[in-house]
This record gives sequence, C-alpha cells and structure tokens, in this order.
Amino acid sequence: MAGLTEAGRREGTGDRRWVVGMTGASGAVYGVELVRALLEREYEVHLVISDAGWRVLRDELGWNAARRREALAAAFGAPPERGVLVHYPPNDVGAAIASGSFRCRGMAIVPCSMGTLAAIATGASDNLLTRAASVAMKEGRPLILVPRETPLSAIHLENMLKLARLGVRVIPAMPAFYTRPRELMDVVRFMVGKVLDQMGVDHDLYPRWGEAHE
Repeated sequence: MAGLTEAGRREGTGDRRWVVGMTGASGAVYGVELVRALLEREYEVHLVISDAGWRVLRDELGWNAARRREALAAAFGAPPERGVLVHYPPNDVGAAIASGSFRCRGMAIVPCSMGTLAAIATGASDNLLTRAASVAMKEGRPLILVPRETPLSAIHLENMLKLARLGVRVIPAMPAFYTRPRELMDVVRFMVGKVLDQMGVDHDLYPRWGEAHE
C-alpha cells in the first residue's frame, strides 16, 4: 500500500472512508474532482487508479504518469490540507481494500470504463479495482459507477441493467443544463455533485432544481 500520508489515518468504524476507483474511460476530471471534494470535506479516500486510468490522466489532464506519487501530491497535496488520501497500485490485490474486513462507507468508480463495468457484472476480479468493487457488493455496501461511453451497445446496456438490479447505482456522465453552466467546470461539478448525493455527502456544487435562478 502506498499512502500519501501515513500519519493521521483514522481508525474506527469507517464511516468517513470511501474507496474511489478511476479507470481508462474518458472523463478523468470527474474522478479527480470527486477525490478533491471528499478531501475538502475531511473524508478518508482510498484511491486506486488502473494503468489505463493513468494513461487518461496523462492525455486529458497532463499528469506525469511515469511519476505517479509526485502527480498525486501535486494534485491533492502531500499530505492533503484536509482529509486523508491513501493510494494503492492497481495490482496490489493484497491491499486493505481487497478485504471485506476493511470497514468503509462504500466505493465509487469515476469514470468507469465499459470493460471494468463488464468485469464487475460478471464477478471477474483480476485487479485491485474490480476486487474492491466485488467486496462492496458482497458486503452490501454502496457501489456507485459513472460510465462514460457513447453510443452504448446492447451488451453495455445489459451489463448496466444487471448491476442496477443488484442495487448498484449507475450514474452515466450525463450533465443537466438547467443550471445554466457558464464554464466547463460547472458541468464537471454538477456530475460530481450527483455522485456526492448518492454518497450522502452534503455539498453545494450545483444549484438544485427550483433553486437555480431564484
């Protein structure tokens, strides 16, 4: 396990712990801003990014994927000013989050590739990210997926339906525009806010319907 901060890690029930996964789907900024929002609200974030996810972070946000620890420190601080961030390599299948005995609130995968979604739907756990998702499901904890793909094939839709019927929250990256976004980050904040809503985390990242233009 590679943690940006070892000191100050919270012990206890895991009520303020969330596992966050990032995959190779486009939309890396959604995952980055979700982690940032949780840290700002003093949550303990356990982060795992797939190798393809690192490729997207490089291509979309200019992160140095060859120096991963330094890239995370530049994005979130080392240690973060608020909250706790613990980072795991994607092949560390013996990490704490791979076990159901590790207590946390649940897991969000943002963005979630169709390959990762298919692996979760079929119970394939060949890396830490999909294993952690499998743990969330078997332990009855919230699992939130933010798929980012278009168009969607019948296989994609069937996998999402299967997971939705099992209680997984599927939040496609489909921003609303009743908030009248003025810049791209307004759109990003809307989607991050929708994920936080499902997490039960209070926020003011976007105006609610009926509040937008009062």
